[in-house]
Amino acid sequence: MLRIGTTVINVTDLGRAARFWGDALGYVPRSEGSLTLVPGSGDGPPLTLDEDDRMHLDLHVADAAEQQAEVDRLIALGARRVDWQYPDGAGFVVLADTEENLFCVVIAGPG
Repeated sequence: MLRIGTTVINVTDLGRAARFWGDALGYVPRSEGSLTLVPGSGDGPPLTLDEDDRMHLDLHVADAAEQQAEVDRLIALGARRVDWQYPDGAGFVVLADTEENLFCVVIAGPG
């Protein structure tokens, strides 16, 4: 089942953005020191702040078979594959919606 996993927001000042979104949403930085904020209560999707990536959604699936099925389904609905430089072992596929907004279908394990 496809689900919104992470929203990635493009920012120019990571510290300022982390303070704002943390205070606005009651989110805290992940313990490993990434630029991903998670709900302080533990309930809700993460928010990733990034100076390089465009704003996009990461849509999570459980495994590679589900990823392929969802990518095929989304393409049939009008999405298109984006030419992307993938790192070795990438667990994500980059697509664009019908308005050219990017999003990723990410293998994240069972929900």
